Amino acid sequence: MPYYRAVGEIPRKRHTVFRRPDGGIYAEELMGEEGFSSDSSLLYHRYLPSAIVKTEPADDAVAAAGTTENSPLAPRHFRTRDLASGGDLVAGRQLLAGNDDVWLSLAAVNQPSELYRNSVGDETVYLQSGSARFESTYGALEAGEGDYVTVPTGTIHRWVPHGDVTALVIEASGHIRPPRRYLSAYGQFLEHAPYCERDLRAPTQPWTVEGPEAEAATPVLVRTRGGLTRMTFAHHPFDVVGWDGCLYPYAFNIADFEPIVKRTHAPPPVHQTFEGPNFVICSFCPRPLDFHPDAVPIPYNHHNVDSDEFMYYVDGDYAARKGSGIGIGSVSLHPAGFTHGPQPGAVEDALGAQQTSETAVMIDTFRPLRLGDAGRACEDASYAWTWAR
Repeated sequence: MPYYRAVGEIPRKRHTVFRRPDGGIYAEELMGEEGFSSDSSLLYHRYLPSAIVKTEPADDAVAAAGTTENSPLAPRHFRTRDLASGGDLVAGRQLLAGNDDVWLSLAAVNQPSELYRNSVGDETVYLQSGSARFESTYGALEAGEGDYVTVPTGTIHRWVPHGDVTALVIEASGHIRPPRRYLSAYGQFLEHAPYCERDLRAPTQPWTVEGPEAEAATPVLVRTRGGLTRMTFAHHPFDVVGWDGCLYPYAFNIADFEPIVKRTHAPPPVHQTFEGPNFVICSFCPRPLDFHPDAVPIPYNHHNVDSDEFMYYVDGDYAARKGSGIGIGSVSLHPAGFTHGPQPGAVEDALGAQQTSETAVMIDTFRPLRLGDAGRACEDASYAWTWAR
């Protein structure tokens, strides 16, 4: 994260004695990225965060689902609303597409998850509908429709939905951050950035479990590159009394993204919201359309020769895709070997339009995406031929 926060109780000086009320010493836990040469936070626990009493393998339904090549090469349309619902936001992920850099899953869930730690990379969870409480060692966040919640690698957390929740889960092999071009050399958002520090919500107080639950042995599902393990801690890990630093979970709502408007159509980089290892996340939001008197206010046919384009349509009216079958809840996957653009007749219909109501989340990957079992299961097989109608 680009700026410093302090939450709860912390001592004046780092790595000095910080005593509990009973005279004992709080245990420090330094969470740091890139060999402690990048962002970090220092958390203070009532109990040792390293005390475990059992470890055992766990079933990995998501990894077991696997992926297959996008072959024969074709544009794809996934109707995610056709997927089954139920389960929780960790175990209930249904893999749509992925590669060695990022997994993209749909979760339509209604149950609390167990405690979870992803030690492979950061996660960004986009809530398309519903709301949930995100609980972690850093504290709790309330998340609702349109929120991106970014979870740093190694954070122990759980999701508690308030009813039905539909979310797109983006799991990286590394770290997800604001684009470097939006930040000063020292990490402050610059004036040209489409959002700023005021738009980010982070925990404001520790989420400290009390009573018998705090002292009970507590299992945590841990993902590493070797698979899933269920690790039982001697005490509940939500025993933090305070923390400070620049590494923590946070939420950002897509409605707080400030779109850039040009006289003629702007390319996707103006919508970039986050960057990860070999991929970017973009937010397409309601905005005034291009205002040149002869502007064509919808995308031109385009071919990003280095990227696969994965687009999740979450709200509004998609004028450029009218007649293709795309609607709310759809995902389109346009691979690097394919030129794509508006549907036949969409250019003529759009002339003179002044506003768009569409909201969509796009992930561009710089290595090809393979298709997940869930993507295959909800695919609209006729989509590839819709430009020829």
